[in-house]
Amino acid sequence: MAQIRIQNVRKEFGAFTAVRSSSFTIEDGEFFMLLGPSGCGKTTTLRMMAGLELPTSGEIFIDGEEVGMKPASKRDIAFVFQMFALYPHMNVRKNISYPLVSQGLRGEEVRSRVAEVARILKIETILDKPVGGLSGGDRQRVALGRAIVRRPKAFFMDEPLGALDAEFREHMAEELRALHDRMGATTVYVTHDQLEAMQMGDKIVVMNHGVVEQFGKPQQIYDWPATKFVAQFIGSPPMNFLEFEGMIGVGGGAIDLGGIEVKVPTSREGRAGRLTLGVRPEHVKFVSDGGYRGRVSAVEYLGTTQIVTLATSHGDLKARISSGHRVQEGEQIGLEFDARTLSVFDAETGKVLLSDGNQGVLRHG
Repeated sequence: MAQIRIQNVRKEFGAFTAVRSSSFTIEDGEFFMLLGPSGCGKTTTLRMMAGLELPTSGEIFIDGEEVGMKPASKRDIAFVFQMFALYPHMNVRKNISYPLVSQGLRGEEVRSRVAEVARILKIETILDKPVGGLSGGDRQRVALGRAIVRRPKAFFMDEPLGALDAEFREHMAEELRALHDRMGATTVYVTHDQLEAMQMGDKIVVMNHGVVEQFGKPQQIYDWPATKFVAQFIGSPPMNFLEFEGMIGVGGGAIDLGGIEVKVPTSREGRAGRLTLGVRPEHVKFVSDGGYRGRVSAVEYLGTTQIVTLATSHGDLKARISSGHRVQEGEQIGLEFDARTLSVFDAETGKVLLSDGNQGVLRHG
């Protein structure tokens, strides 16, 4: 398996720039997620890493070798697509063995490697069945088997579970992660589903409009978003934004929100003007006296929890609280926030102000 390093990679299609100077490193054996909305540049980035697209500029290293201008056939990688791309006239065994036969392998070596892959994927009983009659999950396993049997340096996957229904997709996500752990493979996986990325990934790159917005571990990205885009894209419901005019100095640990002092992590940057306070719904606490005020405008029951929407003087805010806490529409409620979990953003640039809490955040773009 291999480390993969992307350095200042850019991709232009005529006047359109799909990827803008992206840089990040995928360590050997990581399950690495490229996450973002449609059109953000994640699939183009993956295709450049795989050799299906050539970068306009920048460098791509696989296992220490610069491969940016090499075709896919010279990179020793395996690609798994969303739509399976199986040969319908072949049975499962022949589909899996096809890459080996194409490389000139024959006989016992092919049979042994196909049997090994079938055991890993638990598809021994369907090896001699035609692929046309298989379920979506089994067809995806066959597509994975055809990639695994080659024993490449890295696996690249472009929304491989996108064609499956929601329930089976979650099951296959668990299986894919377990398969990765057993093999110790370097895997790069493209998805637009933030829950899938958080569930499966060791590291995540969040992209938007061709720019790497943030790169890090799932919990770091959730707890300390580098930009307002990341804060909105990760989390359900997403982070609340309360817009205000104010200032915070270097070393400051509080902001003025409508005459209420709200404590925040000690700031390492000073800023004055239009600012945004970011707070996750689960970090909003209801209090009987004092606090920042909000009026209940909607309540959504979710079983053990409920999402309460409140209208405030700085915008709507959602709180995730226990379903045992009774609230009524129109009720005025005092709110407190966990200071350790708050983020302050520059409202103009959308970038977070660095603080003692998020000092490890790398801001891109």
